[in-house]
Amino acid sequence: MAQRVSHAHSASEPIMMQTFDNTEKKYQFYDEDATRISKEIDEEIKKDSARRKEVQRRQVKVMLLGQAESGKSTLQKQFQLYYASQALDHERPLWRPVVYFNIIKAVRMILDELDFELSNLSLDQTIEGEALVHALAPLGNVSSELSRMRSKLLPLVAMEDSLASELNNGVSITGNRSGVYVRAGWQALVTPLSPNRSRTLPGSGGPPPAVAHVTNLASRTLLAAQNEVDELWKHPAVRILVNNRRVRLDESAPFFLENVRRIAEPDYLPSTDDILNVRLQTLGVAEHSFDIDLAGTRYNWLMYDVGGARGQRHAWVPYFDDATAIIFLAPISAFDQYLEEDARTNRVDDSLQLFTAICSNKLLKNSHLVLMLNKTDLLKKKLAAGIKVRKFITSYGDRSNSYSEVSEYFRAHFIQVHRRHDISRRALYAHFTSMLDVRATQSIIINVGEAIIRSHIAKTGLA
Repeated sequence: MAQRVSHAHSASEPIMMQTFDNTEKKYQFYDEDATRISKEIDEEIKKDSARRKEVQRRQVKVMLLGQAESGKSTLQKQFQLYYASQALDHERPLWRPVVYFNIIKAVRMILDELDFELSNLSLDQTIEGEALVHALAPLGNVSSELSRMRSKLLPLVAMEDSLASELNNGVSITGNRSGVYVRAGWQALVTPLSPNRSRTLPGSGGPPPAVAHVTNLASRTLLAAQNEVDELWKHPAVRILVNNRRVRLDESAPFFLENVRRIAEPDYLPSTDDILNVRLQTLGVAEHSFDIDLAGTRYNWLMYDVGGARGQRHAWVPYFDDATAIIFLAPISAFDQYLEEDARTNRVDDSLQLFTAICSNKLLKNSHLVLMLNKTDLLKKKLAAGIKVRKFITSYGDRSNSYSEVSEYFRAHFIQVHRRHDISRRALYAHFTSMLDVRATQSIIINVGEAIIRSHIAKTGLA
């Protein structure tokens, strides 16, 4: 019996050994398979990393910086016009409600100012006030004319808040008149993104606004009121207020009021000039993407348009770290204006302070730096109208009030700020610009764009 057990054990031994051998081979197979898969994953990760690096090397990130109303959004549209005109054409119908909004806002501001001035004429003891009393006296019963126009324009003016509310999707700015500031990038919320696209970055919006109904209503209301809008704008009392700078309209308001009959047409489609002239206050940060071909190589140009009001400048910082270039816009026509947020701060002084902060910011030390001394067309008009720079900027002294002298004075101050405060001793490329001059601006855009890409190539080693 014991012998049989012994034989049985002996007989089972090769089988067990064979099982162990098979198991070992099986584990060996699993190890080899896992190693192969791991290597494939590692190889794919390396390829993906290389692809991302290549994309990043061909990605040019440009920030448009400057105070509110410095021309940043208009410059972005000029870039879009040059590099992505098809995308601009695709968006063209979407600018209709914004054009209507600009007209309605201007009409409301004129009516409000007329009411204020006419009710306070006898109380104004200033020299300008006395001049206004004498100027308005020959116009007869302005109050009755104003009352007649206001009653006819009331349906149009009443649309301002509802139109703005649809455009800004409920976003407003604390301390400003409720509902009258629309958000840049709104058009991306009502149209599919294209390869050359614009989008508002997170934190500045919700679902797409339903603007079609209110846009059509605004169109019909403007068509019905176009004669009154035209009459109001050409009224002698309004001309006096505008010429005496008693009413502070948006800079583009005269353009739209003078073109109200064309804009009121039922089949109106905004022209390029209309799109460049519209006034939108940027909230948050809007990203715009263009594909640029240079010397046979395609680059993805990411442009960030930012809100320039003091309360919004903190939102710029997260985008500083890897910015390829900074284009800083300083409106030198604003020498006679003060910040809306701080009535004691001259806008040119604020631009100089902001430019100082940009030059000295360590996060931006490797960014290409471009300075655009903007709105030279408005500066020329103000100087031609006899507005004296020294009245608002005492350090200007007794220098000539000519455009060449004034523009060079401002340029020298910005260059001095750069020389004193730029922490990486970068070259500064300065340009005098008027964003509404398409031909001149496009020429500058070509030069600036190529200079930025050449700087990017040198930094990344792209050939």
